[in-house]
Amino acid sequence: MMTPRASVFLYPWDVVGDPAAPRRVAELGVRQATLAAAYHSTRALTPRHPRHRVVTARHSSVLYPPDPRRWSGQALRPYTQDWVDAADPFDAAAEALAGAGLEVHSWVVLAHNSRLGAEHPDTSVVNAHGDRYPWAPCIGRPEVRDYLVRLAAEAATRPGARGCELESCGWYGLAHLHAHDKTAGVALDAAGQLLMSLCFCDRCRDGYAAYGAEPAALRAAVTAALRPYWDGTAAAPPPPAAEIPARIDELLGTERAAAVLGWRRAAATRLQREAVEAVRAAAPDSAFRVLLHATPEPYACGANAGVDPAEVLTFADGLVLPCTGGPAARTAALEPCAPHRRPQTTLAANLTVVSGMGGSPSTLAADAAHATDLGADELRLYHAGLASSTDLARVAEALGAGRPTPA
Repeated sequence: MMTPRASVFLYPWDVVGDPAAPRRVAELGVRQATLAAAYHSTRALTPRHPRHRVVTARHSSVLYPPDPRRWSGQALRPYTQDWVDAADPFDAAAEALAGAGLEVHSWVVLAHNSRLGAEHPDTSVVNAHGDRYPWAPCIGRPEVRDYLVRLAAEAATRPGARGCELESCGWYGLAHLHAHDKTAGVALDAAGQLLMSLCFCDRCRDGYAAYGAEPAALRAAVTAALRPYWDGTAAAPPPPAAEIPARIDELLGTERAAAVLGWRRAAATRLQREAVEAVRAAAPDSAFRVLLHATPEPYACGANAGVDPAEVLTFADGLVLPCTGGPAARTAALEPCAPHRRPQTTLAANLTVVSGMGGSPSTLAADAAHATDLGADELRLYHAGLASSTDLARVAEALGAGRPTPA
């Protein structure tokens, strides 16, 4: 069976200053590079770069010069970077990758921005206990949604990009790789994570009320449902992902759970629809593809936003779905989406190929075949800049390209 079309994720700093990088990527056997245009703070290894081994992106930023006309008069605006030595890192990297025969698509992280929450605290998710999550913009707030839609339109349609992928285009919550994180002392299963991720800012309280839940009573129900986790008496073992909706119904009551899901789904779908429409309006032509990083799990929040495939695939060109973690993970991600695809829909299986990050490049061929059987027509491989040379050699072998050029 032929391997589906594959793309690798890259940061501009993987390419800028490394003349060998574009050819090395092309020789993996991929046709596309998904290149970060707007990204969150990170500390990233660059194992083959001739000038550095670690890049520290201190805060969320755009990796290009933002258009001052688009952001004039806006209180919320993107932050620029100074850790890549280029006036326009995305453009420099995109041009180099295109020169090696690769199609470039932009990779845009939206509702994940610690600096935004630190400087504009009223934009952040507020949990049921009153704690703010500065890394998690509340997408139920109109000013946040407007900012994210503007950012999507600008960052996605950089010159040279033939399409885009919007990550974190939905709710973010408790889960976050924070510096020196100390949140693992109490084990929270998926239901506990969701309860700790529900927002109770003024806009979300109004949202719950509009869907039939009295906000104070809902907040009390959430804190009561969380108490067994703090006391060490929560039910074990944790429920599988497919049972989370029923578990939330049990913890909050069916009517309150329906109000929570109704408000959160409506807010997320509105952001997703408006972002896709804004990107399409700014795109250079009708062939420009707009994909969302997503999962069909209805309560999911984070990089892969929870979506209803039957709805989101009526306006997005496709989904990039998390498929690392074995056959069960691929089945859970792809099986609910396949029946709702349209003739031009893309379902891309996102597979981690960095061994040190839990990936399995040695099983890539088998994993790709299984994903294809479940309906995937493309692959996304995370992440060509972070992977070791050994991992990249395994990727090239799986894609039928032999071994990549040695570093």
